[in-house]
Amino acid sequence: MSILVMSDIHGNQKALQAVLAKASEHVDIQACILLGDVIDYGMHSNEVIEIIKRLPYPIICSIRGNHEDGVIREDYSRFSSNRGRESAKYTRESLSQASWSYLLEQMAAEGKACFAYNGKKCLAVHGSLRDEYWGSMEPYEAPGLYGDYDYVFSGHSHVPCFLEKFVDCQDERRRNKKKIIFINPGSVGQPRNLNNMAQFAVVDTDSERISFEKAKYDICAEQSAFCGQVDDFYCERLERGI
Repeated sequence: MSILVMSDIHGNQKALQAVLAKASEHVDIQACILLGDVIDYGMHSNEVIEIIKRLPYPIICSIRGNHEDGVIREDYSRFSSNRGRESAKYTRESLSQASWSYLLEQMAAEGKACFAYNGKKCLAVHGSLRDEYWGSMEPYEAPGLYGDYDYVFSGHSHVPCFLEKFVDCQDERRRNKKKIIFINPGSVGQPRNLNNMAQFAVVDTDSERISFEKAKYDICAEQSAFCGQVDDFYCERLERGI
């Protein structure tokens, strides 16, 4: 049994569609984790939400990211640039009633969620436990913050990452060691690792097989929806994966 893990779709419809097409090649995917920031920057926040509502897999958890949190609370104070604040304001004004219902009723009100899957204790957090919405995951903090979990899924950085961390515990059968697996799937719609393809992960918690994958999509078609609604930066960066 595998899980499809997606984060930071950011209103990119074509990228999401490409990810789902590629994910369909995995016949063992049984569920999906959404790590936040499904909206904003891109021009298709409403369309992305409609696709998510029709996913062919049950959603284990769907947590809010910093963009959902900022848009819902109408608080843009932590956005790093004026163009980011203006983009979030535009997205807020463009959301449909159905999209608002999804954000308010279907996404976890906090930027984190704990759940059990296949006998594993898991944490999904958009940022980190130090700052659920805006923080960056720092796995070296595992002994103090993440020691209770077998898997920690995070997003926000838009950069894929995998790390196994071993911490001390009271379990002589395992030589008093416990393993925590940290996974960031990268960004579906706004990758920032100098690769412009849509990025995601497929995780088998039984075999510990973790596959980081990339899907090509029609970037020009997605860019064609930008007509001055937000700063051109958010349109142009799609080509470069920055």
